[in-house]
Amino acid sequence: MKKIGGLVKNKTLKARIIGIGSYVPKKILSNADLEKMVDTSDEWIVTRTGIRERRIAAESEYTSHMGFEAAKKAIQESKISPDAIDFILVATITPDYMFPSTACLIQEKLGLKNVPCLDVSAACSGFLYALKIAASFVEKGAYKNVLVVAADKMSAITNYNDRSTCVLFGDGAFSCIVSMKGKGFELREVALGADGEQADLLKLPAGGSRKPASLETVSEKEHYICMGGNETFKHAVRRMEMISKECLDKVGFTEKDISWLIPHQANERIITAIAKRFEHLDDDRVYKVIQKYGNTSASSIGIALDELKKKGCIKKGEHLLLTVFGAGFTWGAALLTFTGGK
Repeated sequence: MKKIGGLVKNKTLKARIIGIGSYVPKKILSNADLEKMVDTSDEWIVTRTGIRERRIAAESEYTSHMGFEAAKKAIQESKISPDAIDFILVATITPDYMFPSTACLIQEKLGLKNVPCLDVSAACSGFLYALKIAASFVEKGAYKNVLVVAADKMSAITNYNDRSTCVLFGDGAFSCIVSMKGKGFELREVALGADGEQADLLKLPAGGSRKPASLETVSEKEHYICMGGNETFKHAVRRMEMISKECLDKVGFTEKDISWLIPHQANERIITAIAKRFEHLDDDRVYKVIQKYGNTSASSIGIALDELKKKGCIKKGEHLLLTVFGAGFTWGAALLTFTGGK
């Protein structure tokens, strides 16, 4: 153990997730519903995406609301007092406002005063980006208990006249508490990457400083998701495989050490392509919730992790690999080891 600048450094100690929780809205938008809204069919959607339904937030239900609901569950499971939280990170691309941050809005809902807050924008990779920041904070001793929230109201930026994108997205939130003490999931490694040269393939064209809102941007539907699907697919598979192997290499693991794979829930064809890189894993060890929720962006792998844990399927000592890909382009992978706990 070595003391540097007043902080205790110990390479054997790792941050861990000590409580998790997720939230999805009540309203279900099925493929049958979409058939009435746009030129598509249940068969077309299922064949190309694997999605059968997705959750849609109510008009008065915002990203901060969903994040708050998920945060309450994570705090409860962690068994810490809300007052013990000393930093809040929110991963989202659909904030309630451009500013103030959604993290500040969730802070207010939780009744936590003077706790620093920060939003993280890395699209579908946002949770792992925020997780890496949180782990760095607690491992360096800067903060003790970091609340991480990943939440997106994708329905707010989805064009329901565009059949190529409207079938993909749903709304939801995930939250976890990152600390140095407690049972749950030890964070063995979080590896990240990005490629800004591909930014135009997946973006929200208007609403920022480059193209502020105007009558023209609204009429041209530039405040909705714009995606080059085929190219995005190719990059997603390649980058997720690359970062997964990099993550394992950093801790000296091989693919055979992995008990569970939780890939980003964007498209079942992407999940299948990634799973083929892990030939020793049975299909039931590649966990999917895409059929129920679609792509919920930053909360996607978190919601899947929460459901898997609640089923009681994960055994103590098992290793889980999470891998994501999102706009930016951004990508990431995380290796977790389950240390027990409810």
